[in-house]
Amino acid sequence: MTIFIIVLLIVLGIGLLLLEFLVIPGVTVAALGGVLMIGGGIYLSYDHYGSSIGHMTVLGTLIFCGISLAVALKSKTWQKIMLKAEVDSKVEKLESEDITVGDQGICVSRLAPMGKIKLNKKIVEAKSTGVYIDEKTNVEVVDVIDKIVIVKPIK
Repeated sequence: MTIFIIVLLIVLGIGLLLLEFLVIPGVTVAALGGVLMIGGGIYLSYDHYGSSIGHMTVLGTLIFCGISLAVALKSKTWQKIMLKAEVDSKVEKLESEDITVGDQGICVSRLAPMGKIKLNKKIVEAKSTGVYIDEKTNVEVVDVIDKIVIVKPIK
């Protein structure tokens, strides 16, 4: 009966770990439960059958874990639940010659520290110099670095 419990704990633990790695994102109760079940099964084998059987249990657990991971990754089961959407949109490039240092505009949304401003009859994304800038506040372009417009409020 003890052998059945040891095998059941190890198999369920590996199943929970596979579920954690392949389905559930992050570290959750499944991963913790899987590690505890595997640890409990190995502890029981050492406790009831001695160190030689305990060592074989550890080796068998590692081999079974590797085989089950390989089978789980190779099988087409994950193709059914996999996200197949492709992102085909493009980032709008900022024409740096249209915006120069000293241009003035107005905030369309709050800059905390990023937001939208209306500048030269265009709405562009901008970054404040560190302070939060409320909506409908007049701003001035301080710098354009790597297509990022940096602004400060006009007082």
